[in-house]
Amino acid sequence: MVGVVSKPDTHGKLEILSTDAQYDLACACSCSKDEHRQRSDDGKWIYPVTLPSGGKSTLFKTLISNVCANDCKYCPLRMDMDIRRCSLRAQETAEVFLDYYRQRKVFGLFLSSGVLGSADATMERLNMTARLLRKKYGFRGYIHLKVIPGASDAAIEDAISLASTVSLNIETPGAKNLVKLSNKKEYIKDIIEPIKLISRLTGRGMKYEKVKQTTQFIVGAAGESDTEIVKYMFGLYDRLKMHRVYFSAYQKGLGDESITGEQMEPETPNDVFMREHRLYQVDFLLRKYGFAESDIVFEKNGNLSLTTDPKEAWALGHPGYFPVDANRASKFELLRVPGLGPVTVKRILERRKQARLTRIEDVGKMGSRLQKAGKYLTF
Repeated sequence: MVGVVSKPDTHGKLEILSTDAQYDLACACSCSKDEHRQRSDDGKWIYPVTLPSGGKSTLFKTLISNVCANDCKYCPLRMDMDIRRCSLRAQETAEVFLDYYRQRKVFGLFLSSGVLGSADATMERLNMTARLLRKKYGFRGYIHLKVIPGASDAAIEDAISLASTVSLNIETPGAKNLVKLSNKKEYIKDIIEPIKLISRLTGRGMKYEKVKQTTQFIVGAAGESDTEIVKYMFGLYDRLKMHRVYFSAYQKGLGDESITGEQMEPETPNDVFMREHRLYQVDFLLRKYGFAESDIVFEKNGNLSLTTDPKEAWALGHPGYFPVDANRASKFELLRVPGLGPVTVKRILERRKQARLTRIEDVGKMGSRLQKAGKYLTF
């Protein structure tokens, strides 16, 4: 039997559960300094995040419970781990969140949980918290609810009806990788089919089309390659119209280190986080730059380069595409230039309407990104 915290007060529970919530990063990105996983000085359960819509704000983030019936080998909260266990009641969670919200310390709520008994029992507690906020207290703001793998269709639709965003973690690309991580979860039944259901219920023209859907990969836990992850990521965006895909680098020592034994080569801690960062860069290329899965360049081991960003890797493999004429190129062509992002490309398109661009300095203040872009542009 694991130790159970029997009678902590609400603050004591939050000290435990908000800390454990750090392992779910499906509302945080690591592509820029203000999006790194971090917590504010005000309290362990307040997180600066990047929202699926792209905006940035601060969420009250906690688990309902860190009791879990699942056996995910990468997870430090899995059923056989000897940790302090506790749970929050729906009323407790709602009241503490509202206290912070009324003080204008938080924008909204991110609510997740371990599997407390069964998937539907856990969903009932998650949904009840949201229902109290919506129906009893009239809260109309942002609520992100996690969907527990294996939850029933009815429980999932109930969550969607109450939330601004819902997410069910895909965890890893494919059933063959999931079996390395869990003996309890069925990939198609517990993960893929519910993700498809959410996609249908929140699709264009549907009743819940304003609700956003996100998911998360645990990177490196099953020894999967980046090629596999990107293939699944592209499918999630292309076929299921996912709003955001997030990545959490598996860190040895948090779960069972033995599950990383099939990796093609050992990864240092810095490599693990750089791999996560490269996947976020690919995510931006797919969502913001018009890249397709076939445009992504991989190393011989099936992973993204740790030394060259994926956009420049594509450029190096397509020398005939460059240089690009800054005064004549289309938006699509300019977005292929390393060092140029959507904001800079928009500036180029606006400025060249007024006058011909004659040098890289005409684009904006010189920095490392514009210096890189200058190598691929002509004026």
